[in-house]
Amino acid sequence: MLNTLRKIVQEVNSAKDLKTALGIIVLRVKEAMGSQVCSVYLLDPETNRFVLMATEGLNKRSIGKVSMAPNEGLVGLVGTREEPLNLENAADHPRYRYFAETGEEKFASFLGAPIIHHRRVVGVLVIQQKERRQFDEGEEAFLVTMSAQLAGVIAHAEATGSIRGLGRQGKGIQEARFVGVPGSPGAAVGRAVVMLPPADLEVVPDKTVDDIDAELKLFQNALEGVREDMRKLSAKLATQLRPEERALFDVYLMMLEDAALGGEVIEVIKTGQWAQGALRQVVGEHVNRFELMDDDYLRERASDVKDLGRRLLAYLQEARAQSLVYADNTILVSEELTPAMLGEVPEGKLVGLVSVLGSGNSHVAILARAMGIPTVMGLVDLPYSKVDGIEMIVDGYKGEVFTNPSEVLRKQYSEVVEEERQLAQGLDALRELPCVTPDGHRMPLWVNTGLLADVARAQQRGAEGVGLYRTEVPFMIQQRFPSEKEQLAIYREQLASFHPLPVTMRTLDIGGDKALSYFPIKEENPFLGWRGIRVTLDHPEIFLVQTRAMLKASEGLNNLRILLPMISGIHELEEALHLIHRAWGEVRDEGTDVPMPPVGVMVEIPAAVYQTKELARQVDFLSVGSNDLTQYLLAVDRNNPRVADLYDYLHPAVLQALNTVVRDAHGEGKPVSICGEMAGDPAAAILLMAMGFDSLSMNATNLPKVKWMLRQVNMSKAKELLVEALSHDNPQVIHSSLQLALKNLGLARMIGPGANKTL
Repeated sequence: MLNTLRKIVQEVNSAKDLKTALGIIVLRVKEAMGSQVCSVYLLDPETNRFVLMATEGLNKRSIGKVSMAPNEGLVGLVGTREEPLNLENAADHPRYRYFAETGEEKFASFLGAPIIHHRRVVGVLVIQQKERRQFDEGEEAFLVTMSAQLAGVIAHAEATGSIRGLGRQGKGIQEARFVGVPGSPGAAVGRAVVMLPPADLEVVPDKTVDDIDAELKLFQNALEGVREDMRKLSAKLATQLRPEERALFDVYLMMLEDAALGGEVIEVIKTGQWAQGALRQVVGEHVNRFELMDDDYLRERASDVKDLGRRLLAYLQEARAQSLVYADNTILVSEELTPAMLGEVPEGKLVGLVSVLGSGNSHVAILARAMGIPTVMGLVDLPYSKVDGIEMIVDGYKGEVFTNPSEVLRKQYSEVVEEERQLAQGLDALRELPCVTPDGHRMPLWVNTGLLADVARAQQRGAEGVGLYRTEVPFMIQQRFPSEKEQLAIYREQLASFHPLPVTMRTLDIGGDKALSYFPIKEENPFLGWRGIRVTLDHPEIFLVQTRAMLKASEGLNNLRILLPMISGIHELEEALHLIHRAWGEVRDEGTDVPMPPVGVMVEIPAAVYQTKELARQVDFLSVGSNDLTQYLLAVDRNNPRVADLYDYLHPAVLQALNTVVRDAHGEGKPVSICGEMAGDPAAAILLMAMGFDSLSMNATNLPKVKWMLRQVNMSKAKELLVEALSHDNPQVIHSSLQLALKNLGLARMIGPGANKTL
């Protein structure tokens, strides 16, 4: 059964549209289960009715005509109950409804399974047979498994709209809406530019070309390049392989000939498809054909074809590397956005970001917030390979993307963009004013930095220091570990730019969702793996070089603070402190006269929450990383759009943990700051101030909003709101009560259109 299931899913995945996919589903499931009827009903969100969309066994003329409301018929019952229904004689059931046009009076037994995607019923899969009988457990389990597998396929095909909203070659006719996860607040209206990862055939978009000859020439060059590579590889391995093993290279060369794969690609290019799209289409068809074969040897050939396809694509991409055109108002779209991709777009052209994978708290979303770029993440149903060059709207407040928006929608969002621009101008006036509550409580606001561009942005917005400088950012944009001298220059620039204000430099924090291309860490569970201080303690040579560079960079400025990430216990802290003192001794021996800077610990692991007192005794300050602390307390991978709704820093457990950390740190006479995304949320900042945090550190974009909010709220009122928040046991209730209280105080302006968790 597993093999059958795999084959059906593969065949459905390669279908060109929803209609074809549904036709394959009903035919293959009917064959696999030996039933007389298999039908798929999909829920039409506009009419809220289950519509017969495909059938094998019923009258095909009834497709698209027969429909029922959720409170009608057996199909409606399966959909509303959200569980399978197995009946020996369907006509005996009180909910049975007869449709003459389907010719279904001949069928007695009925088995229906709901098709559910992200908690939403998208349809019902039904099999029927003439004779009265109860379907057995195995059959029921197969249908349930089939519907679970097909849910994503149908939802994706539905989203690609029967390519609704995205017409031929991406030139759309009507608008379509796709829902993801808010990544960075704001709205943007612009044109989509799809950026592909290197040599990944599956994500190549369709694109029409006018100059077919130029396209054919590009492909011929790629063919010749791969042929040459194959010949060289074959010659190089001549002494190591037997003749029959070397024959594989001859097979590859044969596949590239005009009579085989190469010729098929050329034929598709001649229809007006660009070389990369034609290659994807032909390779995809070959791979699907091979993978469906029962013969193990032939099935293995699918990986050969994939390999050839990737090699050809690499040549084609190299030839086009310089040709990606960024329009004004570019909305960058990718399967998985990376920090490096953001740097590719010329300054001033990037207005929005869309990522199919990732969540609102992934590293790239944090960078987007720092840069003030509206972003939507986790848009798993977006057919992104088909959106290149089309008009798009990004709503970073609600996590929505509109393709081919209507004139009305475009006008509406253009007004939102203009309102935001005016609001930002109004907030700029706050730059020189201190962050003091009306009843006199002073709240220092610091910034999180990493990119050089953050420095100017932070100074324009009146930051009072750097609460978190992410030293991994310079490491991520290099092709190797930066030398001590290179690091010294980068750190000196940061320290000098903010002098005499304090700059808190976090030691290298890689692992999890922050990878270095030249130092790959492959793990089953990277967030619970080798990351942060664990990596640098295992590699003292990296830690010592970095610490020495920091210390030398602070000479004569003395505004450095060193912060240690991912500390889970006293033993790690003592080891790190030992290395810092060693580096300090070495630097002084070399003649650089710097005082020992303050050293702090990040509280971002639950273990550290419960050891706050012990940690505080050994360091000069503490800093809570609310992003990771929330992730670990709630056991929610913040990069996973499926569980993004569960990630919530206003969860009662998170609030109680933060309260504990402040109390215990102050009990030891040590200051404590918070530098996660929570600190940049104007509503959450009120609660953090009430808890007693000594400073808040956020991305520069949100600093004016937080300052504006805290200047309106008395400390006494903030404490009342905190007491109320801590009395609730439900995060939704905390959000609602906080927003209502701010609305009653006339402060709803700062929680505006994006009143949600990720403001």
